[in-house]
Amino acid sequence: MKFFNAGLMIILSILLLSACGKSNFKAESNETIETVKEALNEKAKKPNKKSGDINFYLPFGYEIEDESANNIILKNGSKQYILFNNPQENKVSDVVYQSTIAQNKDLDINEQFKKNDQFGYLIIKKLEEDLNEMTIGIGGTKITSLIKTSSMKNEAAVMTQMVKSIVNEK
Repeated sequence: MKFFNAGLMIILSILLLSACGKSNFKAESNETIETVKEALNEKAKKPNKKSGDINFYLPFGYEIEDESANNIILKNGSKQYILFNNPQENKVSDVVYQSTIAQNKDLDINEQFKKNDQFGYLIIKKLEEDLNEMTIGIGGTKITSLIKTSSMKNEAAVMTQMVKSIVNEK
């Protein structure tokens, strides 16, 4: 009986610990929404990188992996980000947002943040148990990456800073 009780306690402990390790998508996404909302209201970071006619803030540890006219592929460790910029659209435009949601069905999060001087949005599509496609945009600019559920809030803060910092030269 002692061994049965000890075994039961070990199994219950393992189940409890494994349940604590998994991120709750709903809770994480709610925190991510608040993080994006706050970051959109902050002052834009000063651009420190240039790619073509685009000036933008690139955080420490991030690098440009590839670039074309409207897309910049960024890398931070093993993670990749696609920064898309349509210089024809200003910060209050919803054209890029509308085309993004038209291409993506079954979105789990689709939040819009409207102010007089900008139209921001957060789109999250859950791909697997702990993997999500997250897009954050302002007007004609958006950034997309595959993000673990437990990292959404922190990644959203940095991604929003990058998008908010975009300055088009033309």
